[in-house]
Amino acid sequence: MDLRKIKKLIDLLEESNLAEIEIKEGEESVRLARVPRGGMAVAAPVAMPAAHVEQRQPVMPMAGPTDASSGGSAKATDLPEGHVVRAPMVGTFYASPSPDKPAFVTVGQAVKAGDTLGIIEAMKMFNPIEADVSGTVLKVLVETGQPIEFDEPLFVIG
Repeated sequence: MDLRKIKKLIDLLEESNLAEIEIKEGEESVRLARVPRGGMAVAAPVAMPAAHVEQRQPVMPMAGPTDASSGGSAKATDLPEGHVVRAPMVGTFYASPSPDKPAFVTVGQAVKAGDTLGIIEAMKMFNPIEADVSGTVLKVLVETGQPIEFDEPLFVIG
């Protein structure tokens, strides 16, 4: 492939909101990807839900019987009175910053709005889940390492 074409592709990538471009001409192939400067590319959040939805479909049938046998349907009806903090995205929940560290919060702990309650890993990025109200943690509804769905209840704060 001509070097001028590659330079034009680089310019196109820099001018657009794309994270990567792959072009194939016959047997030749060029793939250009850029590393986000601020730690987050504009195209990454757009691609994230589609990738996770595809990956989560096989997991959902397995989560159904587990939820039913462990009272998953009861979770929705057995929530204590209070403010429910829900998952803003699909991913994997972690209660602590690393396996050897204590959990961000425990049941009975007082929290202020903005305090970190846990983190959700999505597309190799760790996103903090913050309390949006002040109060006491009444119930933690998920466990570390558990895959979670969008809008799934995570905590109850009273």
